[in-house]
Amino acid sequence: MNLHWSDGNLIELLINGDDFFPRVFAAIEAAREEVLVETFIFRDDAVGCALQAALITAAQRGVYVEVLVDGYGSDDLSATVISALAEAGVKLLAFDPRRRLLGMRTNLFRRLHRKIVVVDGQVGFVGGINFCADHVADYGPMAKQDYAVQVRGAIVTALRQATLKLMDETRHAPRLAPPSPACDVPLQPDSTAARIALALRDNQAHRDDIEEQYLTAIEHARERIVIANAYFFPSYQLLRALRDAARRGVQVTLLLQGVPDMPLVRLCSRLLYNYLLNDGVTVREYTERPLHAKVALVDHHWATVGSSNLDPLSLSLNLEANLFIDDHAFNQRLHEHLHALIEQHSKAVTLQRVLRGYWWRAPLIFLCFHFLRHFPAWIGLLPAHSPHLKPWTTVQEQPNQDGLSSGNSL
Repeated sequence: MNLHWSDGNLIELLINGDDFFPRVFAAIEAAREEVLVETFIFRDDAVGCALQAALITAAQRGVYVEVLVDGYGSDDLSATVISALAEAGVKLLAFDPRRRLLGMRTNLFRRLHRKIVVVDGQVGFVGGINFCADHVADYGPMAKQDYAVQVRGAIVTALRQATLKLMDETRHAPRLAPPSPACDVPLQPDSTAARIALALRDNQAHRDDIEEQYLTAIEHARERIVIANAYFFPSYQLLRALRDAARRGVQVTLLLQGVPDMPLVRLCSRLLYNYLLNDGVTVREYTERPLHAKVALVDHHWATVGSSNLDPLSLSLNLEANLFIDDHAFNQRLHEHLHALIEQHSKAVTLQRVLRGYWWRAPLIFLCFHFLRHFPAWIGLLPAHSPHLKPWTTVQEQPNQDGLSSGNSL
């Protein structure tokens, strides 16, 4: 699918929650008319409480505040948080909430994995960072390494429209007019004016939009490709594109998890190393802390930051949002940062290391690879639900309680 590109947007790279959360909270505190938030995880911890306080304060001064969380990722959000938000006038929606079965969450697939914040239609944030404390450095050695961007310009209109479209799936009341240009939150001096496009992934008309942008960029790469990804198990098409790029002399570097927060996912990624290393792809494992990144760059202008991993869930099942950036300065900023991580906090994966014990792992590699390749198609045989949004105003409406509210969805 051809994306709609807009020129002259201001964009700044935000590294980890230490950069991201202060910017988001400052934008919400400066909001005059509207705050829209989409997130996979909204947790009842220090970061979640700070978000709750900022949203409540905004709502109490008359700002329209609407928050959409995933029913799986945020199903343990406490009654205290839900009630406080509702009492302040914050509209809190859950994407596809389900009751637990024997204590287990049942809504495993086709999740809302997007992370988007839009304030007053003028400033936006996109990336892979959830609203939880494990994205800040003082969380400890398991604090996640992750990325987002802050943007101003025409691209914010696209973000707002995408968020409203999802929030409005079952809305019957008319939506308020777009806010006037009122946001006073500036970007920092090192922000850059860039050409940017928004790509979404859903289970309807945009199943492959993000993957297609990756494929096009990789196939046209001439000098370098750097991908930093938390959960790397892409389609065979993407694997072949990376291998072919390395064969034609492109320097292809993958920065993947070395300190996994999900060991099984890391094992699956390692099943691919032999295939990639054989054709000259460089694989590095980030060892300082868990890597939660979903960023990439190609040559000297193309880059992407968003919520989409390169794995079957993100590429074939979840709702995702990535920004694609055509800008030399941003590309160079991201490259310098990733290069420092590669040089200072990662270890090389060698072919000799991968081949050690390969004879007994080969059948496992074959079975796991083909299972994961076909997994999205098998899940796709299940009925694909249309986006189902449910308002959460009291604890009784949470899906992990005994009864679900019978109130109308919005």
